[in-house]
Amino acid sequence: MPNEKINNLREILALDPKNSFARYGIAMELAGSGQVDAALAEFDELLKLDPEYTAGYFMSAQTLAGIGRKAEAIERLKVGIGCAARAGNRHAMSEMQAMLDELEAA
Repeated sequence: MPNEKINNLREILALDPKNSFARYGIAMELAGSGQVDAALAEFDELLKLDPEYTAGYFMSAQTLAGIGRKAEAIERLKVGIGCAARAGNRHAMSEMQAMLDELEAA
């Protein structure tokens, strides 16, 4: 099923290459199926095309932290917190700050 979801999302991207939700969905599906490098590439492309897509920062930071790339995860969270602040998204700010605090303390 995950490949079907990814294929469906890729069809959406073929019609609308800047569809952030579809690209985020692909990244999440790839991460969930253990295709971490491909997931990170999708997160990177997402954030390049849509630097205000707050969820992309948090989930890519989680993916990075999960494979031991702590410094990169910390940097991603710092940028994400700024993005969430600009958007007035206090919930996302709080989640990312908690993860940042945890990573910096480890």
